[in-house]
Amino acid sequence: MTPPPATPPTKPAWLSRRRLLTGAGFVGVTGAVGAAYMRLLEPRRLEVTHRTAPLGQANAAPVKILHLSDLHASGYVPIEFIAHAIELGLAEKPDLVCLTGDFITKHFTRFADYADVLKPLAAAAPTFACLGNHDGGKWAARPIYGGYPDHAAVRKCLTASGAKVLLNQSHELTLRGRKLRIVGVGDLWSDEQRPVEAFGTMATDAETGVIALMHNPDGKEQLAAFPWHLALCGHTHGGQLRLPWLGTPFAPVRDHRYVEGLHRWRDRWLHITRGVGNLHGVRFNCPPEVSLLTLA
Repeated sequence: MTPPPATPPTKPAWLSRRRLLTGAGFVGVTGAVGAAYMRLLEPRRLEVTHRTAPLGQANAAPVKILHLSDLHASGYVPIEFIAHAIELGLAEKPDLVCLTGDFITKHFTRFADYADVLKPLAAAAPTFACLGNHDGGKWAARPIYGGYPDHAAVRKCLTASGAKVLLNQSHELTLRGRKLRIVGVGDLWSDEQRPVEAFGTMATDAETGVIALMHNPDGKEQLAAFPWHLALCGHTHGGQLRLPWLGTPFAPVRDHRYVEGLHRWRDRWLHITRGVGNLHGVRFNCPPEVSLLTLA
């Protein structure tokens, strides 16, 4: 008679519990390390990037633009860190500085110190700025957010630093023999983007390169009928949390094709920087950026 099959030995209960606790401990440690990296390391890991955009002016000398955005001075982003980003950017010896909004988060108050931090920019090169949705106004003043009802404080700070704020305005200048027109539009979410005011009726000759400062890249559609060659944008933080397989689900834009980098859009160029600061003090797979863009 065939003996019954042997019953496999039962694992002791203590061994199963030990494995469970070991696995849970590993997951916990891994999660803690990941959280520490997202909060303590990556938000401080500034990258200096270099890109080149042709602007269609034959035989013109190259112009190097320092493009900074989303500084977000706050408890999460101290102005000393912003000063370091500015130092890195100015070390590249830019010919022009463009700032594309979100200088603060909520009720930042150290504006006199902030102006001092920003002053080296205008001392080094012509500096122009547009405003973002966090800088005050209709979007920022919502009860759910609690920001400033207008952007008077941010504008005063920027002016004190020597930067020229372009709120639906333009400015012409010549750099290294290259004629440029800088056009700054208001923020899209704040319902202040008014391209008719910004571009006006001034005719632009074929030798003038037009650079639009536009905080939110989704505003490109409203600007499509107006004459510009290159738009500099921020707002997205590059997605801030860039996830495997999922991409940038938290980027605050409708069009996720344009979240960071230099892109051809129709017959123009869009440059979206990942920004210097952040919201909530975290970044993942998306370090802050000091952007240099050469018009060649």
